[in-house]
Amino acid sequence: MTTRLRFTGHIAGVGTGSGTRLVVGRWAGSPYGSFADVMVERPDGHRVLLAPTEEVAGFVAATYAFDEVRVVPVGVTPSWPTGAVRVPTWRVSAGPLELDLEVGGRTPLGWLLRAVPAPVATAPLWLGLIDPLARRLQRGVRTSGSAGGGRHEWYGARDVHRVVRVAARWEGADLGGLARVDPPVRFGAGSTPRRPVVVAVTTTVASPR
Repeated sequence: MTTRLRFTGHIAGVGTGSGTRLVVGRWAGSPYGSFADVMVERPDGHRVLLAPTEEVAGFVAATYAFDEVRVVPVGVTPSWPTGAVRVPTWRVSAGPLELDLEVGGRTPLGWLLRAVPAPVATAPLWLGLIDPLARRLQRGVRTSGSAGGGRHEWYGARDVHRVVRVAARWEGADLGGLARVDPPVRFGAGSTPRRPVVVAVTTTVASPR
């Protein structure tokens, strides 16, 4: 028997000029309420989880792979530049990390995903069927895959927007400008897209009871 947990929100995946890659989760709905977390892979491959509570840290660290876990306040605040209508900047504060990322326009894939009814786009059966196609179209991307602790995950993307700028600092050191997520991050079965994007997503995690 398994239990299925659903997380609904957004994932931002970006690279930086220093070689550090960042994956920010901003979850509006989850079994743990509303929260944000950050997965960091340093240029040397060291993987760090920044999580807001011990409970969230325990679940995420049991599902993905990290070399270090830090429980720190994690905040993601969207702000809208003057004159902008729907183009926010994410301001992320998470312990040693300060990150601003500017969200640009919707991608062609984003327009395509919006045409798929949400119940279909987030259904594990559908996501398992399209996983081979997703892997072929986007390097490192999976819609279905195994996770830690005997768990299985499905990623149901519903929209995609480009990231057009980042400003990031780690323990006060500048991480450099926006770059591709290359090489792919190694937290779980798949990576974020190589091109920096923000994805609206529903993640379903099946866990053994």
